[in-house]
Amino acid sequence: MAATSQRYSELYPEVTIQWEKRTLQEFADAPIQALVATYDLLVIDHPWAGYAAHSGALLPLNEHLPASFMQDQAKHSVGASHASYEFDGRQTALAIDAATPVAAWRSDVLERLGAQVPERWEGVLSLAKSNQVVFPAIPIDSLMNFYMFCQAHGEVPFTTEDTVVSREIGQAALETLRELASLCRKAIFQMNPIAVYESMTASDDIAYCPFAYGYSNYAREGFSRTKLAFGDLVAFGANGPLRSTLGGTGLAVSSACAHREEALRYAQFAASPIVQRTIYTAAGGQPGHRGAWTDEETNRWTGGYFAQTLPALDRAFVRPRYNGYLHFQDHAGDFVQEYMMQGGDTKRILQQMDRLYHESLTISKEKQV
Repeated sequence: MAATSQRYSELYPEVTIQWEKRTLQEFADAPIQALVATYDLLVIDHPWAGYAAHSGALLPLNEHLPASFMQDQAKHSVGASHASYEFDGRQTALAIDAATPVAAWRSDVLERLGAQVPERWEGVLSLAKSNQVVFPAIPIDSLMNFYMFCQAHGEVPFTTEDTVVSREIGQAALETLRELASLCRKAIFQMNPIAVYESMTASDDIAYCPFAYGYSNYAREGFSRTKLAFGDLVAFGANGPLRSTLGGTGLAVSSACAHREEALRYAQFAASPIVQRTIYTAAGGQPGHRGAWTDEETNRWTGGYFAQTLPALDRAFVRPRYNGYLHFQDHAGDFVQEYMMQGGDTKRILQQMDRLYHESLTISKEKQV
């Protein structure tokens, strides 16, 4: 974002754009209602779309940007990235970044071990028994992985307002996560995806990560001590490759923006196909426009990262985005992580998750009234 802002100011010297950073955890947790009065432009997570649509905190970009531009964004979405920011007919943000958990590995470590990149879940467990596997297991990532394994066992979560998922499927998902976690070092419970990749590149004793939100930087020469290779997720049972949970970021314009036209013009610039494919990606970005993911040059920079992980992005699961969902997301991962660490009664864990789910739906209905 700093690189695109610098170039934009060079093209339009009368406009200065200054970004302030948030931590990865703040990005997931911090309420946008506390930011829209202070900032003209925001980078947001798509589960905020419901709140933004109901509160009017963000400009509906489909009403302010050219129809041809919005059509191109939709046509060239990476998976459901563009659609994930649309709620009740309001496009709350432009998908400038696309991400989902993908597999990562150290080719040199695998070669030293005489091992292959796993293709099936059984291969992941086998490699984990040699203490060669890590994955992010802080609460938010544990919850996203819970959604993934619910689907791996045959059920999409949140299909009814009664339960997050059926007891049978929820138990199977929790037990699958705990089985893998029990074979991994305890440090994973303090790791987010960046910490996983830093650990994999800083030492030579970790071979494989089966799923973590992808960061193309780690596939680039010179970014870290050594490069990682990235690819699609393993197959699980008879249901084919795992279906991970969509992440990414969106560029939004505050409804309180005092410089609306300038902000909208910059947003269109930053999300444009040419900028996404060139300036944005060259500066370390992971673009939201599909043209950048299929481009020969961006894949040359990243050892094929974009082409090799695109299938996982295209099938990724979109979290609920109703106004109130974030109450569930903020707390439910604690229970998933608890079971992964300690085991216990899956029925109690799922009951606690259902309680949070019902509370979040109550928040949604109260807001609508």
